Amino acid sequence: MQIEVKGRHMTISDDIREHVEKRFAKVGKQVSELATLEVELIQEQNPSNPEAFRAEVTLRVKGTTLRACDASRDMAHSINLCADELAIQVKRHRDKRRKRRESRAAALHPPGMAPDTGGGISAAM
Repeated sequence: MQIEVKGRHMTISDDIREHVEKRFAKVGKQVSELATLEVELIQEQNPSNPEAFRAEVTLRVKGTTLRACDASRDMAHSINLCADELAIQVKRHRDKRRKRRESRAAALHPPGMAPDTGGGISAAM
């Protein structure tokens, strides 16, 4: 999975980049190598907003786009919240795909009828 980290109204340090890679490693194991993860870290300029740090995450996998957005008082906490939310979405997406694939396989091979194993010789001889 390719990870792209962008910053709006802030610079992205190596520490933040490493934190993002570490937190999204779990998601990276569950998706394809071709998936792209775009992390946008935003620092709000409004001093009256207590939750000034916002993280927006977009994961593009084959056929779908998953998004998560969270804000808090600390950038690391915002990243953690987004990672947890995205992990749940990826798990739900994988379960849907697996269930769909299993139901299609069950439709091709109805229960009670075993798929042909290709043995060729019957045991009734």
